[in-house]
Amino acid sequence: MRIHRSVHSRAFSVLPNGLLQDRRLSYTARGLLADLLSRPDGWREDGRQMADSSPQGRGAVRRALKELKDAGYYRVDRVRMADGTVRSEAHVFDTPQPEPAVPRPASGGGSSGRAVTPPVKDPGQEPTLPDERTRAAVATLFRVIRPEPRLRLGEAEARALAPLVTQWLERGCDEAELAHALLPGLPQPMHSPVAILRDRLQRKLPPERAAPPPTPYAECGRCHDPVPRPGICRACAGLGTRTVAVGTGAPATPGGVARARAALRGWPGRPVAANS
Repeated sequence: MRIHRSVHSRAFSVLPNGLLQDRRLSYTARGLLADLLSRPDGWREDGRQMADSSPQGRGAVRRALKELKDAGYYRVDRVRMADGTVRSEAHVFDTPQPEPAVPRPASGGGSSGRAVTPPVKDPGQEPTLPDERTRAAVATLFRVIRPEPRLRLGEAEARALAPLVTQWLERGCDEAELAHALLPGLPQPMHSPVAILRDRLQRKLPPERAAPPPTPYAECGRCHDPVPRPGICRACAGLGTRTVAVGTGAPATPGGVARARAALRGWPGRPVAANS
């Protein structure tokens, strides 16, 4: 047998020989696995859609997926989202993965006569529940990345990014600004969505917005005359006489001050006479 290979510069996949020559799998299962590994990360297609687009039919595709699952090439996890919904997430591997270990209860010996004491859970291992700010940040992040199927995160990954999202929200940014910073120009292929989101959240974090300038003056608590600081003026405190109203030439009586202030602020009313 002579093997002829072409040199490819684009649109090709590299697969290990151990996968293609795994005799535990049928040729249908190996072909299906090669098809799945040639797809980009985040590609969405369930078993029914794969069967409808192939000549083998649903039964053959279902059996092939079971072969891949039993051999450690294919796994389906159920992930609980921040909004409480549960979705299935499929994982495809190019090398067999060991099946996740599931703790099994120890069988009690009938002849020992000893009561089996359940293990005491370490208080330090109790999972901490997210606070309201973290839940709000996680929900905001999921809404922002929902239009991009390649940015698929687990709940734990979203919680790790929640402090950065909280900083954006505290600086007055909305979901549209987050989407403009996170979604455009994503690399292809994408190997780590959480790393890309963390980098963009850190690198594009907007500066803190300046506080509004302080009020240039305050008003007396009794006569409402302008004073340099909150409180009452010297005249109301009995420490001096009132000054002359600016531009009127008359003592600054409460009525005169009110008319002068109305004229300066452009309020509608009768013009203030110069010597009234």
